[in-house]
Amino acid sequence: MINYILKITLLFLAATSALLAQESSWRKLTTEPYQGKQDDIAFVDENNGWYVNGYGRIFHTTDGGTTWEKQLEQKGTFFRTIAFLDKNTGFAGTVGTDYFPNVTDTIPLYGTKDGGKSWNPVAYKGPYVKGLCAIDIVKEQFINHGKIDYKVHIFAVGRVGSPANIMISHDAGETWTSHSMDNDCKMLFDIKMLNKNEGFACAATNEDITQSNALILKTTDGGKTWKKVYQSSRPFETTWKVAFPSAKVGYVTIQSYNPDTNVTQQRIAKTTDGGNTWSEINLVADNKAREFGIGFIDENHGFVGTMSSGFETTDGGQTWQKIDLGTACNKIRIYKDEKGKTYGYAIGVNVFKL
Repeated sequence: MINYILKITLLFLAATSALLAQESSWRKLTTEPYQGKQDDIAFVDENNGWYVNGYGRIFHTTDGGTTWEKQLEQKGTFFRTIAFLDKNTGFAGTVGTDYFPNVTDTIPLYGTKDGGKSWNPVAYKGPYVKGLCAIDIVKEQFINHGKIDYKVHIFAVGRVGSPANIMISHDAGETWTSHSMDNDCKMLFDIKMLNKNEGFACAATNEDITQSNALILKTTDGGKTWKKVYQSSRPFETTWKVAFPSAKVGYVTIQSYNPDTNVTQQRIAKTTDGGNTWSEINLVADNKAREFGIGFIDENHGFVGTMSSGFETTDGGQTWQKIDLGTACNKIRIYKDEKGKTYGYAIGVNVFKL
């Protein structure tokens, strides 16, 4: 009887795993060809979204990625990140000059109020921001004259190759201030705020990659101050992207640029206590699988993009299976609509939909 129950249990687990894999299959969308890693994509619902790339182009879809309209092409601009508050208001960050060839645009942030039909430089107070790599939005619920309303806080960080800066808006992008984070780190790649005060930044300890360790910083005062909560022990490393499927569980991709081809292990940092402590888990032993984007449906089910392929886990990173997310999948965004339906979009050389 016990063996029978065990057999039925194993069959059920196998069927559940197969169903999860089927439900989480990604499909490639038809988009304009691009000869490299495209960096960011953002949606306000399942149908309306935008993506950017290093050609200074911004694309828009109103049908969930079936078709795309090129809204902007600005030569000399390398768009690195994009975020929208709603169908009209959005922001696009640039990587800035002196990192990639043929990039001349020194404006770090552009904004739109008409859904991307027009874009204008965003003014800010504070030190000059060389470039940005990520934007995160926090909506804070409050009572406004007897109705539920939201205060919108926006955080943007950069950049790869240094220097390290943060830009913050507490009024939905109407006004911005910038602050240097060079005393905390030398490069910044991503930011995730759990609320307007508490959040995490993906960083690196040194602008010289041969001396750099991967670094995760935490703030509890809205980005005014930061403390180190994780630092790798190996050179040639940075962090890259972060995902928090819950307030307690989070994941960060760790990039290795070690030129020694015998160094093959790729790792991910994971927290189960809200980011106070982090441990390393293994992804794959492959020196070509440099990590980029990461996204999770829940605490256990998630995806990682690498230079060579994508990977999926359904057990919180204990095991990983190779999946097709294209090459150099840099940003994975997972969403849930008001009815609880999960959908997602991912971008690298190509664009994929979950």
